[in-house]
Amino acid sequence: MLEQFMYEGLIEAGCDEAGRGCLCGPVACAAVILPPDFECEELNDSKQLSEKKREKLRPIIEEKAIAWAVVMVEPEEIDRINILNASIEGMHRALANLSVCPQHILVDGNKFRPFGDIPHTTVVKGDGKYMSIAAASILAKTHRDELMSKLANQYPEYKWEINKGYPTKSHREAISRYGLTPCHRKTFKSI
Repeated sequence: MLEQFMYEGLIEAGCDEAGRGCLCGPVACAAVILPPDFECEELNDSKQLSEKKREKLRPIIEEKAIAWAVVMVEPEEIDRINILNASIEGMHRALANLSVCPQHILVDGNKFRPFGDIPHTTVVKGDGKYMSIAAASILAKTHRDELMSKLANQYPEYKWEINKGYPTKSHREAISRYGLTPCHRKTFKSI
């Protein structure tokens, strides 16, 4: 069972991203503030859930959250500022888009920069420990997967509806055969 809050009584936002290790497409960054009475036994790190389960949880999170936001940082910006900075920048933008200002920020991982004067805590594997981070991981993943499936219609050779832009064998082979698209991250070493 995931922890509800790190600091009970504070308005706490959980942050996470999806698509950091991909060869193409944006990195999706999400921030979520859950209500104190939020209950959902199925909630977990998005990587531990099936696509069907994530899709089932997404509308529940979006409906019951006090506030939520998802921001996409595009490949051009990732290439310009690098993936770590793009992920942090995206989380900052998601936090700025929340309709309620948090009093504390929980961030999945071990790297973050201060967002204004709001205290934050980084939590390694936080998406498997705290509800708000798990909720953010699900929103980031489902919103990004949805976008990659749409982009797959424009570039069917790359099979993004299946690999979502991750460096699978078939995706690498498609890059070798057809070259890079405007959606690819040009600075990634694997490319």
